[in-house]
Amino acid sequence: MGDGSYLDSASSEPLHPAAREAMLAALGQGYADPRRLHPPARNSRLILDNAREAVAEALGVRRDEVSFTSSGTDAVHRGLLGLLRPGSTVAHSAVEHSAVLHALAWRPDLQVRSLPVDATGRIDPERVGTYDVLALQEANHEVGTIQPAVGGGMVFRDACASMGRVPLREGWSVAAGSAHKWGGPAGVGVLLVRKGAPWRNPFPGDDRVDERVSGFENVPAALGAAAALQAVVAERDQVNARQHALIARVRAAVTGIPDAEVVGDPVARLPHLVTFSFLYVDGEAIVDALARRGFSVASGSACTASTLEPSHVLAAMGALTHGNVRLSLSWDTTEPDVEAFLAALPDVVAEIRGGVGM
Repeated sequence: MGDGSYLDSASSEPLHPAAREAMLAALGQGYADPRRLHPPARNSRLILDNAREAVAEALGVRRDEVSFTSSGTDAVHRGLLGLLRPGSTVAHSAVEHSAVLHALAWRPDLQVRSLPVDATGRIDPERVGTYDVLALQEANHEVGTIQPAVGGGMVFRDACASMGRVPLREGWSVAAGSAHKWGGPAGVGVLLVRKGAPWRNPFPGDDRVDERVSGFENVPAALGAAAALQAVVAERDQVNARQHALIARVRAAVTGIPDAEVVGDPVARLPHLVTFSFLYVDGEAIVDALARRGFSVASGSACTASTLEPSHVLAAMGALTHGNVRLSLSWDTTEPDVEAFLAALPDVVAEIRGGVGM
């Protein structure tokens, strides 16, 4: 079992036992360069191929559509930028992760259009309009709302928050995932390029076997990422049902606290996370107060909290942008863990409000 007070798995899930076991087994065999022809290199190549096959099977894609990058952010940047051409028209939801927004800002030649979202954080698929490329996340990193499927044209799907937790839906040209979000090791991203998609490497080339990536893959970590993904997918139905119920319990309890707002879709959402906000409460203060009581949660934008800037996601939804908490469960978070948090939360909020005279 893990640390029941750790409630920030949407930032990084603790390493899954399956990942640890696979990485330990591969450390002694996966050190050589998979490009070479000698026996140790062939061992590395076999491990990498096995990892690619396992990811493809878990996600229901072709093995030759799977590449391993240095991070989820790298997968997002490579995946999205590889679909763009000079002057491309790009539509994206107003609640995309900063990795998507930064990639688009890096290309000033693009025609970029931000799509508004409703109060749950979801776009209206009937109002997407025309585009060369649509950047639309599978599910929001911060509030968990699952976006609708949108057909037609080239679609880049940021699946970093959802990969493994919910099935990867059809309709994507390129998709990206991040291993540490599902219990794999940090430093491994997954880039999926649909067979036949007009993708090309947007960065300087390399002499790797896989032309979509650059640098020497971390072979043991790739196998660990694949093993964790397989385990998460195998356990998904049972874990998701339990986490959906626990998050529903949190949502109901938080609404009983005065001047609280729970955001995101209550049903069509990721099973393991919820964000809520409090009037007259500073987000950093509530994170610190909860940490003193042993609970690890996040606040601020899921992708820019370190800047102390208001959440662009919550602002686009018309929700409170301060005093917010994102709680996200690990695969082994229990009901007593959640109840302990809910027992502490009202006192924490009242204490902070009392300190500012509210």
